[in-house]
Amino acid sequence: MTHRVAVVIPSFKVRAHVMDVIARMPPQVRRIYVVDDKCPQQSGQFVQEQCTDPRVRVIFHEQNQGVGGAVRTGYRAALEEGMDIVVKVDGDGQMNPALIPHFTRPIARGKADYTKGNRFYRPESLKGMPPIRLFGNAALSFVNKLSTGYWSIMDPTNGYTAIHTAVLRELPLHKLEQRYFFETDMLYHLNTMRAVVHDVPMDSVYADEESSLKVSKVLPEFMVKHVNRFFKRFVYLYLLRDFNLGSLYSLLGLLLCALGVLFGGWQWLRSSMTGLPATSGTVMLAALPLIIGIQFLIAFLHHDVERVPTEPLSLDLADLDDDDAPLPPAA
Repeated sequence: MTHRVAVVIPSFKVRAHVMDVIARMPPQVRRIYVVDDKCPQQSGQFVQEQCTDPRVRVIFHEQNQGVGGAVRTGYRAALEEGMDIVVKVDGDGQMNPALIPHFTRPIARGKADYTKGNRFYRPESLKGMPPIRLFGNAALSFVNKLSTGYWSIMDPTNGYTAIHTAVLRELPLHKLEQRYFFETDMLYHLNTMRAVVHDVPMDSVYADEESSLKVSKVLPEFMVKHVNRFFKRFVYLYLLRDFNLGSLYSLLGLLLCALGVLFGGWQWLRSSMTGLPATSGTVMLAALPLIIGIQFLIAFLHHDVERVPTEPLSLDLADLDDDDAPLPPAA
């Protein structure tokens, strides 16, 4: 079966690179959606005037919606035109279109529902990455694992992605973040659906583009959103949809840690007020629940790692008729 592959190119301040990106699209791509996100350089109009590739369709936003908003628009266009796989490629030249077959192959073979780039897979791929980005992405990857539940992937901010439209139809596109948190929010929603995600090795490329992402500005916002997604995922998967051993581990761990901290804090305050040191038995009564609670929380993390989705949804979803019961909605 030949899958109809579409590519979405968010276009904002990429006039100098976007035509080269389009020119390098492999022949397997059926449709190319260039989404002009109210670009001040009028890159969409530039593509319309200069591009002769019949696969290209330019879509204009009346207001800037961010990279997530532009990708959502491209996704909807691909669904309307009956595409099977949608690849997202940036228009700044950092993502090599020649890699598109590597992103679509696991999906076409029924091994994954969603693929994303990973610049950390090979040591050689890190040579062009600035040290500050290397450290920041490594730290962010661990936080992302906690919030999304995909413990086997790295490089969560990598925007080179591909998704099967059968899975895409089940996603609440209107709920997805519009700006820089878009990739992480996609992973969170995919996990609530139990979709399979694979990393695709790729090299890092840094051209002469200027990033509008200010780390000092978005870091606090990102951390709040990561915490929010973790607790929403926990409530949805471990309390509402299912109650399992991991649920018990987490609840008992939190309860015991809270008891240990509260009892220990009360005894410390009492000792500081009376001047009398706490007995060894009192110290043990405070420490023991805390130690056991931490062990329970570690057991919960181990359980969460083992629950990473492994059975792709796309093959079953593609065979469903419109009258069949839909998947449980993503949180």
